[in-house]
Amino acid sequence: MRIFTLCILILFSLNFFAQSLKIDVEWDGEKPYALAGKILVVPKTKNFKNNYSYGDYYRIIKQWESDKIIDNSSVTISNIIYEEFDLNIYSGLDNINFDNSIKFNFNSSVAKNKIYSFLEIDPIVFQNGVYKKVKSFEISYRFSSNNPNRKNLMQSSVMRNGDWYQFYVHESGIHKIDRAFLEDLGIDVQSIDPRLIKIFGHGGKMLPMQNYTDFLIDPVENSIKIIGEEDGSFDSGDYILFYATGPKGYNSENNTNINLFEDKTSYFLSIGSENGIRTTDLIEPSGESVFSIDYYTNYQFHENDDYNLAKIGRRWFGDRFDFENIKSFSFDFDNLLVDKPVNLKISAAATSEIVTSMSVELNGSQLSTMIFGPIGDPILATGDNYSSDIDLNSSTANLVLTYNNNGNPASSAYLDYISIEASSSLNFSDGQLTFYNNDLDLDSEIVNYEISNANNITSIWNISDISDISEISPNQVSDFSFKSIFSASNKFIAFDDSNFIVPTIEGDSQIPNQNIKENIFINSQNEFEPVDYIIIARSDMILQAERLANINREVNGLNVKVVELNKIYNEFSSGNQDISAIRNFIRYVYDNISNNNSLKYLCLFGDASYDYKDRIPNNTNIIPSWNSLNSFSLSSSYVSDDFFGMMDVGEGLMTNSNKLDIAVGRILADSNERARDLVDKIETYYSENSLSDWRNKIIVISDDVDEPWENIIQSTSNDIADLISDNKPFFNAKKILSDAFDQETSSGGERYPEVKSQIINGMKQGALVINYFGHGGEDGLARERIFDKIDAVDIRNDKFNCFVSVTCEFTKFDNPNRETAGEYLYWNKNGGSIALITTTRQIFVSVGVNFNLTLENYLFSLNSDNYVTMAEALRLTKIDPSISSSDQRRLVFFIGDPAMKLAIPEPQIKITMINDIPIGEFDSNIRGLDLVKIKGNILDNQDQIINDYEGELSVTVFDKEIERSTLGNDGTTDNLGNPILLDFKTLGETLFRGKSSISNGEFEFDFVVPRDVGMQIDFGKFSFYSKENNSLNDKNGYDLSVLIGGINENAEDDNIGPDIELFMNDESFISGGITNESPNLIVKLFDENGINTSSGVGHDIVAIIDSDQLNSYILNDYYQANIDDYQNGTINFPLNNIPPGNHTLSLKAWDVYNNSSESEINFTVFDENQDLVIENVLNYPNPFINYTEFWFNHNSSTPLNVTIQIFTISGRLVKTILGTTDPNENNSFSRDFYWDGRDDFGDKVGKGVYIYKLNVRSESINKSVSKVEKLVIL
Repeated sequence: MRIFTLCILILFSLNFFAQSLKIDVEWDGEKPYALAGKILVVPKTKNFKNNYSYGDYYRIIKQWESDKIIDNSSVTISNIIYEEFDLNIYSGLDNINFDNSIKFNFNSSVAKNKIYSFLEIDPIVFQNGVYKKVKSFEISYRFSSNNPNRKNLMQSSVMRNGDWYQFYVHESGIHKIDRAFLEDLGIDVQSIDPRLIKIFGHGGKMLPMQNYTDFLIDPVENSIKIIGEEDGSFDSGDYILFYATGPKGYNSENNTNINLFEDKTSYFLSIGSENGIRTTDLIEPSGESVFSIDYYTNYQFHENDDYNLAKIGRRWFGDRFDFENIKSFSFDFDNLLVDKPVNLKISAAATSEIVTSMSVELNGSQLSTMIFGPIGDPILATGDNYSSDIDLNSSTANLVLTYNNNGNPASSAYLDYISIEASSSLNFSDGQLTFYNNDLDLDSEIVNYEISNANNITSIWNISDISDISEISPNQVSDFSFKSIFSASNKFIAFDDSNFIVPTIEGDSQIPNQNIKENIFINSQNEFEPVDYIIIARSDMILQAERLANINREVNGLNVKVVELNKIYNEFSSGNQDISAIRNFIRYVYDNISNNNSLKYLCLFGDASYDYKDRIPNNTNIIPSWNSLNSFSLSSSYVSDDFFGMMDVGEGLMTNSNKLDIAVGRILADSNERARDLVDKIETYYSENSLSDWRNKIIVISDDVDEPWENIIQSTSNDIADLISDNKPFFNAKKILSDAFDQETSSGGERYPEVKSQIINGMKQGALVINYFGHGGEDGLARERIFDKIDAVDIRNDKFNCFVSVTCEFTKFDNPNRETAGEYLYWNKNGGSIALITTTRQIFVSVGVNFNLTLENYLFSLNSDNYVTMAEALRLTKIDPSISSSDQRRLVFFIGDPAMKLAIPEPQIKITMINDIPIGEFDSNIRGLDLVKIKGNILDNQDQIINDYEGELSVTVFDKEIERSTLGNDGTTDNLGNPILLDFKTLGETLFRGKSSISNGEFEFDFVVPRDVGMQIDFGKFSFYSKENNSLNDKNGYDLSVLIGGINENAEDDNIGPDIELFMNDESFISGGITNESPNLIVKLFDENGINTSSGVGHDIVAIIDSDQLNSYILNDYYQANIDDYQNGTINFPLNNIPPGNHTLSLKAWDVYNNSSESEINFTVFDENQDLVIENVLNYPNPFINYTEFWFNHNSSTPLNVTIQIFTISGRLVKTILGTTDPNENNSFSRDFYWDGRDDFGDKVGKGVYIYKLNVRSESINKSVSKVEKLVIL
């Protein structure tokens, strides 16, 4: 296959070779993308990969490894050949606005010093009314002669010495600090020398998101002027003047005039031992000026940030247009130059299911109409903008915006901003006048600034460089001029002695000394030590972050440093919240040559939110994350911590070529209590109590097949399990393919009760990794609700899994007011998951397939025995060429400790003898009812027996693999009408599960093969796990060489069933005793030949409560024989949510000869809820259209956990609402919960009568109560 033709023109130096690529685009049919129930078709090529975003763009990408950096400034494209293109046959290209010329990007993409040449093209254009696609083109470029240098030395902070005080400014201009203000800061003014006063701050501008070679790493000292400092004392009439910038001003990276992170700007005042920087006299350049400037750029805007329309992304909107659909905005421009054009920009958006519009009127004349397209999953809002140069004939601009909802009263529009950039004459009136010119094309020329009406000007400051401010005074001259060398960054401010701005003080203003730039590299012995791992935490969570650090120091031998978030802001953004400050701090450490490329892991220890400024209730902006500028689409507007791990120059804008250098993880803690619980779980994961054979288990779960294309979902899950089992045979893969189980139709819709049971039981028994692939959302997995929020909250397991869910929005954690199933699974302090590799937005199925398969290669190190951490596996997946062409890789998060590896035991455990015959010579099959004796060894990595190994072995013997097929429950067929079925293999039934002691590296155990063994003779599987005494070291092993099958016709007779003893919670329990509502069932079993766990027909170990046959418990997988004793064994099974009252549990078990016995036990569940009362349950309004609140009174003085389930009259569950009553409100009344009339999938439910069940639970007294009421939707 021809990829491209490379032509090299040899010049003088290798680095300066002119390179030329001639590339043919080999178009090759179409590619479907599945998203939100839609099939979207786009073009496909043979030699490029697609990067597609619904409604936004269609691009193609090629990348290849290189050893040189491309000089971006040298790249050109030429000889573009197009051909006409029928857009209509590709449904996925609807709503994309194609340009009339090709867009492309060709640069170097770097990940941990691995260089890729990265080419991205928008290959479709719209020219002269015709759509065209690119057939071929040429790219010319050069390689750069300079690679970015790493910083050489660690640097100390200016904040390490002196006294430091923090204050704030809210607007830009000349500020005044007097003696009283200094006293309010807490300064002993009597004892200070004002010449030692310094002011630091970089102003209210946001730091660049893009990485530059030089970046801010310390507060910037400002030039200031102190009136009266000459005498060395700060007297009552003395004061400080300084220029400060507030949090407003246009920022092109973010397309906003308002700082995303702060509504005020932090500055520092320091008193040290050296004189501070002062303003100097402006020295005019000699020579004649080439241009006179008597006007300035007068920029005004209107912008508020009150609404985030889709609760995603970083765009916020202000004025809302609904019933009040007309709004006016007035702008006054003093001394307007009417002969110069004015640039007007308007940006707005709407949420409407139909097309709506907004007309723009200026001073009574119609200018334009903005059009807003309809919304629909995954697009939750649409925007438009107006931008044009216009003539303004008066000094006032009266704008009228009129929203037309086209008859849909549910539609609303929102204004982003209005900005007007005009030119005004340099005429001073009073107060302060800031002037600059951004419309002049001059470079280092001498210009003459001419200011009229300058009599009252006290001074003019050149504020182009805040650390080198110079000033000049007109000395009461009416028409004043001065010369300066022009630069695009030139900026001046003229002011009189009135209307100085006064800063503000908030809270404790004194700041302790700090020096994180040096301390990060210094260990407890005051010696330099390279840093492996950084944890960033808020001050109130530092203790728990240090616990996590200590765990990693002890368990993983890492040099971990915990850094307080505010200290990063202090040094890297002058005390202002800014995500770039966090990233720049990490870059400082990563780039420091002294650190020797050691930094591998970053942990953001705290929750995050789409709201940086705490505008929404219950906000969780603990450690902020990066949010995309696209704020309307659930598939392409995303939150990502990848931003903090991109270290190379040019990265940071999160373009597709940006690649991760550091593995990043996030601890989703929104309080110190939750942080403690999560670290407790991590501690447990590494503890001796967690050592067990669950570490040999993985579970794959798939959705069923509702549409023909969904067959790839279940086949991918099957492929994942087989891929891992084939490459790492010591893993035992359990496949829960939903369509392989019976689907049941209930009043609540289609359900898979056995799938739900298997998932929950699989979690309880423990699995190293659980991988779900299929449809999902914030409320759980699959439309059939095979695992939901309630399951995530209720699950109790002490063997924590890594839960992989490359499905839509399972852990959309950045909306604090809608908690997700993924969050509950992670937060569950009594069970759930230790880590999540999970999605925060909707993802294309095709992307999910590739991502899943690539991830498993790295997560399980399929090609080696060198395992990386889970977060590093995700990093490697994201930079893999098979994945890194898609922007949607940003949707996948690692939630957890980024330095944690999967608890995969080390090899090797091997069988040496079967029935006293060496394994290599054993050529018989083991049969049903055979007494089998197994001997084996624990080996080191040289395959030598470890003679001093003492411990315990767990063994599971599996029958032959079972061939199964999915059932086609939904009747889905392919194009030929054939049912879509998947044939697959699963592990064989469990023939024996037991334990053996290990002494001197050797073990031995016996067992009797159950009669229910499959008659066919084929290879079974022995799975081994061992843990060493007084150690956290464990090992695993397997054997696939033993034939199993047939029956021993000469086995001794056995007609006696097993002995059964039943207990609740502990073995002192007496039948009829009292238990809690979730007791632990303990079963003691004995049989001369052992207990049958092989799941023969009708031969399961079954427990039934109160004769409820339909809800029986199959306990085969919970049985394990005692150590060195195959005849005795135990079951420990946690029962959940047994209702109060008297109950009878009966249990039936079978021995390996298929003799059965039964036993029963009586117990009484205490009514733990009798003291919790709820009254006056109602919803208001009722009936309602699209909003109702749920009200109730209660008798609890502490917050209550509330679950509201809404059902149709037929009993089908349509909506689950989870939350907590507000502790700050009236404790006896709650109206904290509302419903918008949409189901769990966001669809509007029909009109009619519905039933809702309100369940309230008090954690403090461990009690709950529920009530059922009706509601009506009109």
